[in-house]
Amino acid sequence: MIELNGNQFTTWDDIEKEIFTPEEIAESDLRVAIIGEIIKARKEKGLSQRELEKLSGVKQPVIARMENGTSNPNLKTLLKVLTPLGKTLAIVPLENNQTQ
Repeated sequence: MIELNGNQFTTWDDIEKEIFTPEEIAESDLRVAIIGEIIKARKEKGLSQRELEKLSGVKQPVIARMENGTSNPNLKTLLKVLTPLGKTLAIVPLENNQTQ
């Protein structure tokens, strides 16, 4: 049992719902998914971060910060990293889209 602001919670999900809006949670989940896919694609290609730097033109420290979640890369940087991995971004409808 965890206490936060006088409320008791049993799971991180309960705490997360108390602290963050559904939109913030969805944004975080999407960011984690994108980073995870970049790491997976890089490893599947057998590339180190240094090798990806040479192919993408994005410096290795930037790639490392992107992969460990300490930076928020812009669209241009994401596309530069994704291209040599044989990936791109796509705009698709969200599941359970509640903004309609």
